[in-house]
Amino acid sequence: MTSYLPPSGTDLPRYAGVPTFMRLPYVPSGDPRRAEVEIGFLGMPWDGATSNRPGARHGPRALRDASTMIRERNRVTGQEPFRAANCADMGDVAMSPVDQDEALTAAEAAYAQLLAEDIRPIMVGGDHLCTLTCLRAQKKHRGEAIGLILLDSHTDLYPPYFGGETLTHGNPFRQAIEEGCLDPTRCFMAGMRGTSYNTEDFDYGLERGVTILTIEECMAMGWDAVMNRALAVAGTEPVYMSFDIDFIDPAFAPGTGTPEVGGPTSYEAIQCIRRLKGLDIVGTDLVEVSPPFDPSGMTAWLGASVLFELLCALQR
Repeated sequence: MTSYLPPSGTDLPRYAGVPTFMRLPYVPSGDPRRAEVEIGFLGMPWDGATSNRPGARHGPRALRDASTMIRERNRVTGQEPFRAANCADMGDVAMSPVDQDEALTAAEAAYAQLLAEDIRPIMVGGDHLCTLTCLRAQKKHRGEAIGLILLDSHTDLYPPYFGGETLTHGNPFRQAIEEGCLDPTRCFMAGMRGTSYNTEDFDYGLERGVTILTIEECMAMGWDAVMNRALAVAGTEPVYMSFDIDFIDPAFAPGTGTPEVGGPTSYEAIQCIRRLKGLDIVGTDLVEVSPPFDPSGMTAWLGASVLFELLCALQR
């Protein structure tokens, strides 16, 4: 049987070897070891829906490299996620950089394959439209709408831009609600801030029962109270957790395409994720890490730390 424990830095230097997510085994499609995998990291290196500053297509590669710094134990929670479940790097989806429909179809198929193999997925983007493919696959797999917890500086509930039907990273959750992938009354969003064109995204969500907390509300309540609200909205039914790196203040995470000042610290963001433990999380993701805007590499390292916390939250 394959060992699913990443090598220790005391046995193989962290800068050595082929980088995979957290130094885990690489188990691509067709590999017989997939029958043993319980949690799989799936890269979606695509930013074809970015509306302004591209670069998130390079996110999975940078996060793999940064995540070689991750060690085995979560010092605060006491969890050792690599011992609790067989985890692996499932590789990247081959997503067309020039054809959105082709790219999204390929991503949904790859994600659906993990679900069919009873592998709980952690998607690593890529821009936020990648999440729509995960939610579509979850709906087809489960046959029903699920809940959502979104930590982000934007609601991503806008209609398609330019008066057409082409989707962008500004509307995955609106589209998911329209397609019946998400139950809006079990959708929770926190951290929203920055300037806007209008109130159309908030209006759409609030009219359908989505819980949306602006950054001002979050700061006034305190993050512990914010996550209490998230847990109440999610309840005991299946929920999807989506984390946009621009949820965190750009002082800590500048490497993203649409940064918004005035957000939580990296410490506060990590505390939010730790409160998710115990939920029925059926899938999770980290999106919008953009290495071209991350000259120090700090955003990628923070993103890798977020992924480790999401992995811990995902385990039952």
